[in-house]
Amino acid sequence: MGNHTVRRIDEVVLPARTGPWLLPGATTDLVSRTPWLSPEFADEQGVLRLASHSFAVEVDGMRVLVDTGIGNGKRRANPAWHNLNSDYEARLRAAGFAPESVDLVVLTHLHTDHVGWNTRAEGDAWVPTFPNARYLTSRTEWDYWAGVDMEEARRQMFRDSVHPVREAGLFDLIDVADEGTDVAPGIRLLPTPGHTPGQVAVELSSRGETALVTGDSIHHPVQMAHPELCSCVDVAPELAARTRNQVLGSLAGTSTLLLGSHFPPPTAGHVLREDGGFRLVPSRLPQG
Repeated sequence: MGNHTVRRIDEVVLPARTGPWLLPGATTDLVSRTPWLSPEFADEQGVLRLASHSFAVEVDGMRVLVDTGIGNGKRRANPAWHNLNSDYEARLRAAGFAPESVDLVVLTHLHTDHVGWNTRAEGDAWVPTFPNARYLTSRTEWDYWAGVDMEEARRQMFRDSVHPVREAGLFDLIDVADEGTDVAPGIRLLPTPGHTPGQVAVELSSRGETALVTGDSIHHPVQMAHPELCSCVDVAPELAARTRNQVLGSLAGTSTLLLGSHFPPPTAGHVLREDGGFRLVPSRLPQG
């Protein structure tokens, strides 16, 4: 898009059990009644397909990474995420985004599967994977987690994937305005609260073309057909549903490309209104 180059950097395909856990309202019967989801976004039995990846964006020579996945070798409560050993870093390098070359890391929110590659193991310590980058998230997001009594698994995630970046002086908090806040040329953060209080979507614009990285305001395209479907980990489900409707309504019928943070390939597409909800018309995205 214009002078922006956007690539999906694959980490892992999430196991089939992820869908029923994450979106319990998306029953196989409901999914099967939405035929456009198959075969890319659901299998023939109506089981959702989900993935973990980042988006790598090059803007006028500046290298930007949106979210950093689950990470390798980390102690996690979710068995699918525990002690992962993926070739994510090799894929980053192959796409031209060697960790030392990344200038900016945008974190849509501070959940385990969006911050994991913030750090990598060095001996017994966790050190920033992207030592020359600034890491950004919204101040509202940080303040929320700083003020709640987190369970041990989440505290562990902050210890190994968030605090080391902050202690290295690389972590920036951004006040995100209702109308959005620019953080780099052609990169704007838009508030999308509900899944977490400070979650943001990331709008990319260049030469009249736009794309929007959803974060977890939309986990899966089934939530486009049924925007009322909420995730089991949404902090404020009713607000999440309202946000999702607003995001989809703003994109429907436009040329803006939607980039799903957990959508399996083809991952990207344009939004249309259909049957009281929305649908995705897929568009292929370069991958790393």
